Amino acid sequence: MRSRVFVFVLLVIITLTGGYLVGCATGGGQPHMNAALDELRAARSELEAANSDKGGHRAKAIGLVDEAIGEVQAGIEFARTH
Repeated sequence: MRSRVFVFVLLVIITLTGGYLVGCATGGGQPHMNAALDELRAARSELEAANSDKGGHRAKAIGLVDEAIGEVQAGIEFARTH
């Protein structure tokens, strides 16, 4: 009976560890970075939908958001490979 419990616990640990490693490899282990990326994309969409350019500030904001999106993507990629 003890050996069955041991084997069951071992299989559960292996399954959970495997799931965690797959999640990390696919970027799933970075929920805050992925959430930030989603929010930045939403912000860019809102800026694009704004009526006028606001003296060039809207266009500059779009450029800065694009830059931030690139940095977040680079951070996710860096974490995935290190």
